[in-house]
Amino acid sequence: QAQLVESGGGLVQAGDSLRLSCAVSGGTFDSSLGWFRQAPGKERDFVAAISRSGGLTDYAGSVKGRFTISRDNTKPTMYLQMNSLKPEDTALYYCAATTRVLGVTATADLYDSWGQGTQVTVSS
Repeated sequence: QAQLVESGGGLVQAGDSLRLSCAVSGGTFDSSLGWFRQAPGKERDFVAAISRSGGLTDYAGSVKGRFTISRDNTKPTMYLQMNSLKPEDTALYYCAATTRVLGVTATADLYDSWGQGTQVTVSS
């Protein structure tokens, strides 16, 4: 099973940008990958997903046009470029991997491996 480690979180102001990284080791990078987030007192929500080749992506409506998911299969690392951040983007961000999906999925239960999370805080 793959091990995932997120980095890049921090405290920023509204309108700023951040880039999150998810380093993958062990297991296989031949997996569909995704980003999820969880705000205090709320459920874990889907943010974005990317297929094994990187050719397919999917985004939650709340981040579409502001966030970009990508992956470098040579590293292997996945990224989440977050622009025009809003206070409502404040959450603990998790990356996840699944070998059970060929394309992309927003369903958390289909992911096999999860990172520990990186905190993103956006002040107004």
